[in-house]
Amino acid sequence: MNAPKPYYVQAGPLGIRFNALIGKLARLGMSLAGTAELSVRGRTSGMMQRIPVNPYHQDGTQYLVSARGHSQWVRNMRAAGGGELRLGRTVQTFTVTEITDPTEQAVVLRGYLKKWGWEVNRFFNGVTAKSSEPELRAAAPDHPVFRITLTP
Repeated sequence: MNAPKPYYVQAGPLGIRFNALIGKLARLGMSLAGTAELSVRGRTSGMMQRIPVNPYHQDGTQYLVSARGHSQWVRNMRAAGGGELRLGRTVQTFTVTEITDPTEQAVVLRGYLKKWGWEVNRFFNGVTAKSSEPELRAAAPDHPVFRITLTP
């Protein structure tokens, strides 16, 4: 019996072009509402992979949330244990801890959706920042959350 595939919404052609544009803007130092470019080492190629992300800050801690689910950058992050966030010439190297407790994830997801919901709500299957705690906990396994620790 096959296990169900993890939730993942692949970007279409327009999404791929949009991500390329947002990533290029981040490399030039221009951020749209706080976006940055994530670089993480590929788990099979060993090459650095780049993708624009929406870092989220809450109570002095920075997080990365995968709105699209268990994407390639998530799988690479799990293997690499960290990466870089870039905005222009500013590069922040970091390690990550994946948050797996649904209650803790729900708290981060609620704040993330308050800030970024205008862009990512469509990936959350009806769950929004105004959803109940049980609804957010139920959505949590589909949207990996990583706590970022900056390295000197």
